[in-house]
Amino acid sequence: MMDLIKLTARDASKLLKNGEVSPIEMVQAALDRIKMTDETVNALPTLCIERAFKKAKKIMEEATVVDKKPGWLGGLPIVVKDLNDVEGVKTTYGSMLFADHIPEKSDIMVENLESNGAIVIAKSNTPEFGHGANTFNEVFGKTKNPWNLATTCGGSSGGSAVALATGQTWLATGSD
Repeated sequence: MMDLIKLTARDASKLLKNGEVSPIEMVQAALDRIKMTDETVNALPTLCIERAFKKAKKIMEEATVVDKKPGWLGGLPIVVKDLNDVEGVKTTYGSMLFADHIPEKSDIMVENLESNGAIVIAKSNTPEFGHGANTFNEVFGKTKNPWNLATTCGGSSGGSAVALATGQTWLATGSD
């Protein structure tokens, strides 16, 4: 079996759309990589694995039962920055004020990505309300630079950047 996590997002989506790999296999590949790397870097403090597998199964069922195309991402797992609501998934905005917040509806960007075949697998770390040049907050702590663990990563989308740099996922959202 090929090392799926090493594929580009474009190649992975192509394989998904051609049926050469399943969304479930892609979710599992991302989960395996996250388990291998995230304890060290703290890029993805909120996982939504059950939700991701459920979405993957739905994409696969729709493709066989109703012949529905899975969208341009084809069932590709992605990471969404913790500033954007994902229905049923803890969204803190990096703030203790929202440490237990679980939105009932997804952000329109998330809805659009999912309607085009994205599968949200995790939420990436961010400074409180995205304000700051380093990725840390009181809810989840620091996201570390994978090339120098003594430092944090820069920017408010540092969790997303580190998730990509460590090969935890193929695509991630950001806002800076």
